[in-house]
Amino acid sequence: MKDISATAPTAEFIDVEMQGRSAIIRLNRPELRNAMNDQMRQELIAAFEWADRSPEVRAVVLTGAGKGFCSGGDIGGMRERLNVPQGDVAYNGWNRQKQTHRGVAAIHGCTKPVIAAVNGAAFGLGLDMAMACDFVVAVDGAKLSMSFLKRGLVSDGGGMYFLPRRVGLSRAKELILSSRVVLADEALSIGLVDRVTSADDLINTCMAWAEELTQGSPAAVALTKSILDKTFESSDDEVFALGRQAQAICYTTKEHRESIEEFLNKADSKA
Repeated sequence: MKDISATAPTAEFIDVEMQGRSAIIRLNRPELRNAMNDQMRQELIAAFEWADRSPEVRAVVLTGAGKGFCSGGDIGGMRERLNVPQGDVAYNGWNRQKQTHRGVAAIHGCTKPVIAAVNGAAFGLGLDMAMACDFVVAVDGAKLSMSFLKRGLVSDGGGMYFLPRRVGLSRAKELILSSRVVLADEALSIGLVDRVTSADDLINTCMAWAEELTQGSPAAVALTKSILDKTFESSDDEVFALGRQAQAICYTTKEHRESIEEFLNKADSKA
């Protein structure tokens, strides 16, 4: 484990550590199943911004401390909302949602591959955050639920964007409207998660996969992610244009030049 104490942000509810070239960002409120409060949201944003700008970080694994990944929003915030004067409820909610969306955007917009290591229950906002990652690995028996409608709410962490892209529109509607619990094996079969493993192997599985995903140059990986994340909303011409721009940038990188020089030297030696 690499000591990153000098560069990683300090936090009360988020732990950060390095294993090889990957940063593990761990939600750390295990006594509350890692429920998200306002401070935790800010710390999560800071952790992902740090990982995104740090050249030593090539991939990120997001997981939870204890037996759960994230149970959703903190119940304390719900209690506060009931006690707020009626005229302030909407604005306060809008402002809090703004921070929630900043956190989800920091995960989804990270220029490095991000893997959710779902070590237990992922409900509501917890599942939204897992789906904001590029890949989702869940432990056997993990429970996942789009539980918002049980509280008279809509999915507020990007689930209505991410879920249809993972499981299709009709199934996304069914999972959201029913709020039912999906176990890891079913989640794998419908594409809600990408891999299922044992609790003992979860982090090692994610670390090994992260290493596979970081073989390319950082620039090529970042540019590829940014284009793929736009493909469902873009026309073919728009994707081609983005690809041209990205390729022009890649032509200038040291990784590309070194790779081409190595390839040409091998070719010349065989001639």
